[in-house]
Amino acid sequence: MKSQKKKSKKWLKITGIILLVLVIGGGAYAFTVYKSFKNAVDTMHQPIDRKQSEKRKAPVTFKEKDPFSVLMLGVDERKGDKGRSDTIIVLTVNPNNKSVKMLSIPRDTRTEIVGKGKEDKINHAYAFGDIPMAMDTVENFLDIPIDYYMKVNMEGFKDIVDAVGGITVQNDLDFTQDGIHFTKGQLDLNGEKALAYTRMRYEDPRGDFGRQTRQRQIIQGVIQEGASVSSLTNFSDIFAALGKNVKTNLTFDQLMDIQKNYKEASKNIQQMEIKEQGTKIDKIYYGLVSGEEKQRVQNELKTQLELN
Repeated sequence: MKSQKKKSKKWLKITGIILLVLVIGGGAYAFTVYKSFKNAVDTMHQPIDRKQSEKRKAPVTFKEKDPFSVLMLGVDERKGDKGRSDTIIVLTVNPNNKSVKMLSIPRDTRTEIVGKGKEDKINHAYAFGDIPMAMDTVENFLDIPIDYYMKVNMEGFKDIVDAVGGITVQNDLDFTQDGIHFTKGQLDLNGEKALAYTRMRYEDPRGDFGRQTRQRQIIQGVIQEGASVSSLTNFSDIFAALGKNVKTNLTFDQLMDIQKNYKEASKNIQQMEIKEQGTKIDKIYYGLVSGEEKQRVQNELKTQLELN
């Protein structure tokens, strides 16, 4: 009887030691992830000189789960040139209905460039006045507050795709781009293939709209893979790729609050499109959006942000 008790105590002790090691090890791992993420965000953080939107009565409070918007700009940066914002995507995040609406704005969309006093292609706003003018112009075009921005170096986006272990997309068009053949159906893409997949434009009968769809697929894939448990094993590569290729005015604390309070919304990403009519003005191609179409998109986004 006594030997059984001794054995029982011995196993309890061993089990306790194992649990203690796991807890300490888990804590150390969690701290390593935390520290690595903080270092990446500190590198990513790039505040801008821009007042709070007049379309906001009060600042967004993440701890109270306020819906918010992010302007994502994909920029092809080259040496000696700050690049063009060829990818313009607005994310509106609502934790209450647990969804993210992702709207692509075609780069040739003709609209007022706020601060320039003229109408031009919407992607020229970034070239004229950097991030603040791009945010002001998109905000005016959509009639919603643009709360935050995220600038992504598209050339380096392939590093981010590779860091999350690649992504899976559903391709609806057979085409070849940059020497890579993409067949119809489900495709597993690494970073190089993902970049080529988003760049194809001229073989697609939908033109820039088809390209936007592929861009949204890639971003959606990265968000989903990045949020998965398996990606934690690659956290060092993921954070290094983000720190090198992404700039944002979101702080570390804000991103931690988003991760804590808005996690469910990232699982339900709904894609939106804006319909345009292509035309030439003074021999320059523009995409014109009708008043009715603009109103439709604005209303959907205002509902998502609970501004109605």
